[in-house]
Amino acid sequence: MTTKIAVIGGDGTGPEVTAEALKVLKAVSQLEGFDYTLHDFDFGGERYLRTGEILPEGAVQELSEIDAIFLGAVGHPDVAPGILEKGLLLELRFQLDQYINLRPVKLYPGVETPLAGKGTDDIDFVVVRENTEDLYCGVGGFMKKGTADEVASQTALYSRKGCERCLRWAFEFTQRRNNPKGKMLTLVAKTNVLTYGHDLWWRTFEEVAQDYPDVKADYNHVDACCMWMVKNPEYYDVIVTTNMFGDIITDLGAMIQGGMGVAAGGNINPDPGGTSMFEPMGGSAPKYTGRNVINPIAAIAAMQMLIEHAGHTRAAERVLSAIQKVTGEKMKSQAAGQMGYGTSEVGDLVCESLS
Repeated sequence: MTTKIAVIGGDGTGPEVTAEALKVLKAVSQLEGFDYTLHDFDFGGERYLRTGEILPEGAVQELSEIDAIFLGAVGHPDVAPGILEKGLLLELRFQLDQYINLRPVKLYPGVETPLAGKGTDDIDFVVVRENTEDLYCGVGGFMKKGTADEVASQTALYSRKGCERCLRWAFEFTQRRNNPKGKMLTLVAKTNVLTYGHDLWWRTFEEVAQDYPDVKADYNHVDACCMWMVKNPEYYDVIVTTNMFGDIITDLGAMIQGGMGVAAGGNINPDPGGTSMFEPMGGSAPKYTGRNVINPIAAIAAMQMLIEHAGHTRAAERVLSAIQKVTGEKMKSQAAGQMGYGTSEVGDLVCESLS
């Protein structure tokens, strides 16, 4: 079966890292013998500045008929912060019902972590973030805006359906991950203070856990989780959490796995026929645009996730092994301009390491 992939190169260095991810996709597809088609979309800052459009009419419907989206980066220095992020990223997550945000936190060989004494065996867990509710729903407003008496409100919304479908997916993912150290799912919330919405999460978690007796059901307050991710990251197997807390702790996770240059994630609609989106976490990094110095490893890792999501498990394992070989044996650093190779050369090295 042919996988239809939408490609949104986006802004800044996004098209550069996207090119390397597509290079690896082509190479591994030839080795493993699977078919795909690419469909390019020019969404991002340049289009917005040219036309005033972020997502043109009919775009979401067109994307909903595609199997997966690969997004290079969003963020343009001439576009105010929040416009593209909200109008493109959040809009696609909500409209395509990508209710799972999946973020592996994995330290690759040869990559430095700021955590003293920790290695690749210690930093290897996954965060499952609910992706369509919480404070991101946009419920709220201003009263007397711009005056000394201004009041602003922002309301977090949680539904039983939203909690349960995320939790069930997380339990099933923990089963599939089958950690040899033991299958454990940790709910991260703040039940001692956020006593309405997070109480709903906790009660749903306890009920759903009864259907997965082989998975240890664990709990952390979010502040404790931040401490333990730094002190004992080896404690975690899979974390499931709310949209807002997930947004925060996954950036902490990116730092302990070596930085945004290696962090990748997926926005997943697990339902039959759903369209999912995969992206590197590093942003558009406009100051490096066109210089062939940006690190493409995160983009290649995002493509690895897309390949796995498409059902090509052996191909995905090849790409992961190739990434680890290149970071462990070839690259001098993961920092832009300090890798020992240019952006395109790192892509070539991963392709060479596939076999």
